[in-house]
Amino acid sequence: MTKTYLFSIDLEDVRDSLSNGGKFSERVLLMTEAYLNFLKCKDWKCTFFTVGKTAEKHPELLKKIVEEGHEVALHSYSHIPVTKQSREDFNHDLKKNIEFIHKATGIIPIGYRAPIFSLTNEVDWAYKVLAENNIVYSSSIFPANNPLFGWKEFGRKIKKVNGITEIPMTLGSFFNRELAFGGGVYFRTLPFSWIKQQFSKHDMVTGYFHPYDIDIEQEKFMHPGINNNKFYNFLMYYNRRNVFHRLEKISKMGFEVMRYDKFVNQLTQ
Repeated sequence: MTKTYLFSIDLEDVRDSLSNGGKFSERVLLMTEAYLNFLKCKDWKCTFFTVGKTAEKHPELLKKIVEEGHEVALHSYSHIPVTKQSREDFNHDLKKNIEFIHKATGIIPIGYRAPIFSLTNEVDWAYKVLAENNIVYSSSIFPANNPLFGWKEFGRKIKKVNGITEIPMTLGSFFNRELAFGGGVYFRTLPFSWIKQQFSKHDMVTGYFHPYDIDIEQEKFMHPGINNNKFYNFLMYYNRRNVFHRLEKISKMGFEVMRYDKFVNQLTQ
């Protein structure tokens, strides 16, 4: 059986979530270019879950991503957690996200990821809204208890909810904590020997990265969405310089990197 790594980028500008974000340097274009160069060298095609504001500001970047063979999917317009929105607000935000990605690429996206994996049992009505907007799949759930958002009861298996194929984050147990080892801060900060061990245990691994995950020159500030926790903010900057080095090692483990839409299409065949 071929092993699959659903490598993806959450394409967002962290400054948009800061009250004083305009005082910091724009880094998204440069970091996305670094990802695209790495992906091209590895001949990997992946999914860019894109915030609408980023698509609105950088339509040429979205065009380039599509031209290089990657999928562009939804990551909300304003990067507001689903739990902080009404059903009507969520629907409006989603439609704006679709609008600006379509304007930039000519493509109607079929995939969605909630900001900060904030799709929980409290807002499971979101699946009906996604279906009403012709979304086919989602990768929005952290299926364990988590300091920010989590939905342990959902379970770890891929399943359909209101017609939407939900692909939860892949988790591994680290000192009795369930962690999404395939991407982001977990991939950067946890011992790499343990990460490799977890990859070897799974036939499919989900992964997510952000522009800032590889940015060793980003200015220091308190990142949004972590409840002003200084330790979490330290982790937001830790070991960014080794992301590509670690990915190089994962690439030698026999995983096929695949776009989410193609993976979901295979599930239905």
